[in-house]
Amino acid sequence: MPEALRIATLVFAGLLAGEEFIVRWGVAPALRALDDGAHVAARIALVRQLRVVVPALIVPTVVTSAVAAPWAGTAAAWAGLGVLVVFVLCSAFGTVPINMAVSEWAAADPPADWRATVRRWEAIDVARSSAAVVGFALLLVGLGP
Repeated sequence: MPEALRIATLVFAGLLAGEEFIVRWGVAPALRALDDGAHVAARIALVRQLRVVVPALIVPTVVTSAVAAPWAGTAAAWAGLGVLVVFVLCSAFGTVPINMAVSEWAAADPPADWRATVRRWEAIDVARSSAAVVGFALLLVGLGP
C-alpha cells in the first residue's frame, strides 16, 4: 500500500474520530448545562456550522478507507471500514434528519418536543461517535506501520 494512502486514511479517520469524540463527550454535556434558550440557540448554531465541517471529514475518511482496506487485506482494516459504514448509516438515517430539523428551529420558539428530539439525537450519537472512534482504532491496527 502506498504510504501516502495509509497516512491520509489514518489522518482523516483520526480527525473524524476526534471531532466525534469531542462533540459527544465535550460539547453535548456542555449544552445540557446551559439554560433552555442558550442551549437551543447554541445547538442551532452548532448544527449549521458542523453540517459543513463533518461531511468534509466523512467523505475523505470513507473514500480512503474503502481504498486502503482491500489493499491492506487485514481483518482489522476491513472491520474498520465496516464500522465506518455503521457510522455513515447512523448519520444518514439518524442524526442528519434530526439536524436538518434543528437547523430550521427558531431559538426563541423551539418546538414543544425539542428536549425529546435532543435525547433521541444523543442516543443515536452515542452509537455514531463510538463507531467513529472504534473505526479509527481498527484502521490503526489494520493498516499497520
